[in-house]
Amino acid sequence: MSCRNILLTVVLTLAAPVWYAGAQQAIDVHGHIIVPEYMEVLKAHGAELEETFPLPEWSVERHLAFMDSADIRTAVLTMPAPQPYYGDSEESAKCIRRVNEISAEVKRKYPGRFRFCAALPLPDVDAAIREAIYALDTLGADGIKLATNSRGQYLGDEALEPLMQVLNERHAVIIIHPHRPTPYAEGIIAATPLAMYEYPAETTRAVVNMLAHNVLVRYPNLKVVVPHCGSFLPLALPRMKSILPAMVKQGYMQPIDWEATCPASTTTWQATRRLRSSALC
Repeated sequence: MSCRNILLTVVLTLAAPVWYAGAQQAIDVHGHIIVPEYMEVLKAHGAELEETFPLPEWSVERHLAFMDSADIRTAVLTMPAPQPYYGDSEESAKCIRRVNEISAEVKRKYPGRFRFCAALPLPDVDAAIREAIYALDTLGADGIKLATNSRGQYLGDEALEPLMQVLNERHAVIIIHPHRPTPYAEGIIAATPLAMYEYPAETTRAVVNMLAHNVLVRYPNLKVVVPHCGSFLPLALPRMKSILPAMVKQGYMQPIDWEATCPASTTTWQATRRLRSSALC
């Protein structure tokens, strides 16, 4: 795990992961904005339950009321799962542009209360690059939200290299969010709602995919927020580091540059503690 590039967020409650910024003040880095245009696309494709549970109705007023009740100073808004792509790149790009523009409007209207990390219309990489540049350079997005996978395109995919280069040039913060894995083992994964177990597993899968492809070595300016206490990474990384030499020796894997992504003297938990205070806001 990158001690410079991975921010393992400490989740204080399942519903509202926060970084504490002082007594009775917190920064919620895992909040969602659910706009009508997004829901319309899901409904048009019968995808309201794609993630195995319905999305709630959302309003700024309701979100602010929750923040005040939980002593949250600032919330970072992101688009939820699923990714609104159903074979039509233009439809997806139009939907996500609207999500990002509304997010920017909310940030402007409520300064200090809301920030946002922009969504991207993946798996169309060219469209995603255009949206990333627009969101970061024009809308004033505070970062980028990336799905763990976009219709099977995981974060270490070679096709994403041009996008990662653009984000690296802008020293972008990336918030990862779990989505339904692809391919999807219906009889196994759907035994419980995805949020109960599969989301932490999927997040771990996506970050390991990035590490195995040395994405963070090639793009050292990226700062990646891993949700849900780092998911299963605190358990998985020691095993990965211990087994990797044998796997490389047998030709099963390429080497992972651990020294570039995690100095040997720093444990995952120490990295978590060090970077908790590196808040987005």
